[in-house]
Amino acid sequence: MLHGRKILLIIGGGIAAYKSLELIRCFQKRGASVVPVLTKAAEEFVTPLSAGALAGNKVYRDLFNLTDEAEMGHIELSRAADLVVVAPATADLMAKMAHGLATDLASTLLMATDKPVMIAPAMNVKMWEHAATKRNLETLKHDGIHICGPDEGGMACGEFGMGRMAEPEFIASAASDVLLNGPLKGKHILVTSGPTHEPIDPVRYIANRSSGAQGSAIANALIALGARVTFITGPARADMPIGCVIERVQTAGEMLKAVEKTLPVDGAIFAAAVADWRVTSASDSKIKKNKSGDLPTLSFAENPDILATVSQMKKQRPKLVVGFAAETNDVIDNAKAKLARKKCDWIVANDVSPETGIMGGAENDVTLITPTDTLDWPRMSKDAVAQKLAAEIAKALK
Repeated sequence: MLHGRKILLIIGGGIAAYKSLELIRCFQKRGASVVPVLTKAAEEFVTPLSAGALAGNKVYRDLFNLTDEAEMGHIELSRAADLVVVAPATADLMAKMAHGLATDLASTLLMATDKPVMIAPAMNVKMWEHAATKRNLETLKHDGIHICGPDEGGMACGEFGMGRMAEPEFIASAASDVLLNGPLKGKHILVTSGPTHEPIDPVRYIANRSSGAQGSAIANALIALGARVTFITGPARADMPIGCVIERVQTAGEMLKAVEKTLPVDGAIFAAAVADWRVTSASDSKIKKNKSGDLPTLSFAENPDILATVSQMKKQRPKLVVGFAAETNDVIDNAKAKLARKKCDWIVANDVSPETGIMGGAENDVTLITPTDTLDWPRMSKDAVAQKLAAEIAKALK
């Protein structure tokens, strides 16, 4: 299934464009969201209103629409999706792609994207058999473009042969195969996320300001690369990732048990902000003020160190263990010390001082620390950090 996946659907100008409306429904049935892009020629066959109404998203049409560029430029639009699908892919669109032309919004998006692209060719049989189309097709295959169809059959022009666009259900199935066949296919990765809540009494607890947004983003990025993800989360405010097993916990002790139950896995990403201490004797009833004004006394104990526990396992240790170091001073030095102390493989370090706005915010500014490298990444959205980290994880787990 494609729950949580985003598909940019470029609709070319051919009679088969009417099938694109059914294709939108096929993607949605699989749980994907669809953003339609219509070429000028496509508007002769389907209307922006019908495509937008079915998709439930804005339809993009014009490269030089200044309002769209202010809201979502063509570069961002081309990279916000998990997959770009061109259906129907006309002979003209295929030629533009093969020769690197960027003369309208559709061809510019195809040039600008860094995501996988799949085309569903549709054209007259003689156009499909033309030497130029054959050359273009070979070029696109060489460039890594995924091809779906065409089929053989009767055409609107009255001729019969190859060139009929594949049926929408088949295109949606082929798109699913592309999305679920990423570099992490077959890998099981555990991700922890969010804060933990350590109870003081039934209404009070010790916690921190972690929203869980970075952990959710990492899980989504790993799923997008084909991984099977188990997501163990404390009481986070962020939206949960879609398309994975989710285990909800409250305390550090519960999180450790959920982690141990999930093992073995290929990789473990410990993005949770686990409370370092717990109250040793949490009250079963609400602690009340007393008339004398005496303050309650709380005794603390250290929580289990989940990252160190898994990193130092003799059996069932994942091939890759990644920890996070949220620091407010001496960030790199503290993170390197944590890497050595915990014996994990990587540490993702960040400065969570209040003035950075990172803890609970939409952006992150991290340094990836390994035993041999210290890699400073520029400040970027948490989604972008997650995608960059997921790409590194994919390389490490080859």
